[in-house]
Amino acid sequence: MTASISLRGVGRSFGATRALAGVELDLEPGVIGLLGPNGAGKTTLLRLLATALPPSQGTVRVLGRDPAVPAERTDIRRRLGYLPQEIGFPRGFTAFAFVDYIALLKEWTEPAARHAEVRRVLDQVGLSDVTTKRIRAMSGGQRRRVALAQALLGSPPVLILDEPTTGVDPEQRVTLRTVLAEIARTSIVVLSTHQTEDVAALCERVVVLDQGRIRYDGQVTELVRQAADRVWLADQPDPAATVSWRTGTGRYRNVAAHARDGVEHVEPSLEDAYLLLQGAPRNPETEEVAP
Repeated sequence: MTASISLRGVGRSFGATRALAGVELDLEPGVIGLLGPNGAGKTTLLRLLATALPPSQGTVRVLGRDPAVPAERTDIRRRLGYLPQEIGFPRGFTAFAFVDYIALLKEWTEPAARHAEVRRVLDQVGLSDVTTKRIRAMSGGQRRRVALAQALLGSPPVLILDEPTTGVDPEQRVTLRTVLAEIARTSIVVLSTHQTEDVAALCERVVVLDQGRIRYDGQVTELVRQAADRVWLADQPDPAATVSWRTGTGRYRNVAAHARDGVEHVEPSLEDAYLLLQGAPRNPETEEVAP
């Protein structure tokens, strides 16, 4: 059966604070990038998908099951990999011992098969040479890869990742992209990140959240296309630009809400398109981007 996730009219509030409102999503196998500013509701959405948090309104279905039903929630968790933004490591554990501990919690009871799986996922994230190293002695990037390894146990059909490449060096980020792309052939991979280059390199689809609502849901290429003729280089910041910054060449990259003629246009990036989307006016009644 094809892996699927469905959200209908999903909202989540914490007291008087609304974190999500009216979220409608259908997810199928592939890598889906999740972008948005701090406080947009990204982590709340991931926690809902991971069954770590119930919605205040609406319905969530993961792999055809209802996480509000305890038995179905348990079944979802058996088939789900989750990397939260922050993860606590038991004091004194090695990389192998920690991932082995998580495998036990996921009911991998047969020692030989469990240990083989632990070695497999540690190798996937490039840690096969430091399996006996204590986590407290590892770099931040290595710790992040240990955390990712536990999420990969059992090749889950749903993989929820919150900032998986934070602190990871460029070479390892490329390796991890390859791993995730392979998993996404049959699994849903939801990747929340502030790294637009990871989304551009790995994802066909991107969801942009802001103030708890979806501002964009579609192909990465289509979002980038919307920035065509709106990005140019100049010797000075352009007053017509929505944002400008000095590049390493000493020239200024200008990004504007409207197409501009008579300038040195450059190919827009996903970051350019995202900045334009964030700067676009909203409809105050729906909080969506105004047409």
